[in-house]
Amino acid sequence: MAPMLNRLLLLLTGLFAAYQVSVGIDGFSTLPVIAYTLGFGVLLVAGLLLIILGMEVLDSPLVVIVSSIIPLSLSLGLVWQHLPAFGTAYLVFAVLALLGILITRAFPMPGKLATLVLALTHGVAGLVIFLLPLLLAWQGGLRPAFALVGMGGALIGLGGLLLAFLKAGRPILSQTTIISVLPTILFLMTACFVFGFHFG
Repeated sequence: MAPMLNRLLLLLTGLFAAYQVSVGIDGFSTLPVIAYTLGFGVLLVAGLLLIILGMEVLDSPLVVIVSSIIPLSLSLGLVWQHLPAFGTAYLVFAVLALLGILITRAFPMPGKLATLVLALTHGVAGLVIFLLPLLLAWQGGLRPAFALVGMGGALIGLGGLLLAFLKAGRPILSQTTIISVLPTILFLMTACFVFGFHFG
């Protein structure tokens, strides 16, 4: 029963992500549209791959990169849209962070450099997605429902860190536990994003 439920949750995740790409970002300026499309597009593809290929796809070395593109893209869209004065600086950070992850995965690095780059990337992006929507909703700049985007940010940070440290060989939880909770995290995260953007 659990595998069937996981497939259903992943299918719903894909449908939510597809909705957000096709409808949920209408009216935004160019760079946020590109960033959100990339983030939700990668999420859609990841969900479909998990349905088709199963959780074994998590063994791929590309998981670390994919699990970093999603929060970096979504946080970039939020910063560019709501904190335009910091947009260029955050774009530089996002590009450098992704390059750092690619380089530290492609070439052997001394000590804990690869883990440090990974944790810094997910930490910063996750905090932006978590805190910025909460602050905007609290200050009245957007409707209270926009805080749901922040809740999605907390979940994406949790899921990203679980996957990142699993692939880095320093799992926070056992692989079995991560695999069992990941579909639920992805579904709840995507639902929070979609409803937060729509009603916020």
